[in-house]
Amino acid sequence: MTTTKKDLVESVSEQLKLKREEVFPIIDQVFVTMRKALMTGHRIEIRGFGVFEVKATKARTSARNPRTSRLVYVPPGKKTRFKPGKLLKEALRENHE
Repeated sequence: MTTTKKDLVESVSEQLKLKREEVFPIIDQVFVTMRKALMTGHRIEIRGFGVFEVKATKARTSARNPRTSRLVYVPPGKKTRFKPGKLLKEALRENHE
């Protein structure tokens, strides 16, 4: 099951008893701000939830194209990483057991 931005807006608007039209720009701006922070190399730490950060990846010289079986060069890049916080880890463990 997938939760979309629209689902988040509806949930927050119900919980705070606000109109969706009031909540959407706030939720949208939170994601815009998070994206800008990650693009500039900042780490985002949300206590009780987790940490978002950008990690550099190394170049790979021995990657293989699965279609042609030829070796290809993969340049260095960046990837996002999410590390769940303590409260989220505990909540996930409780739901799993």
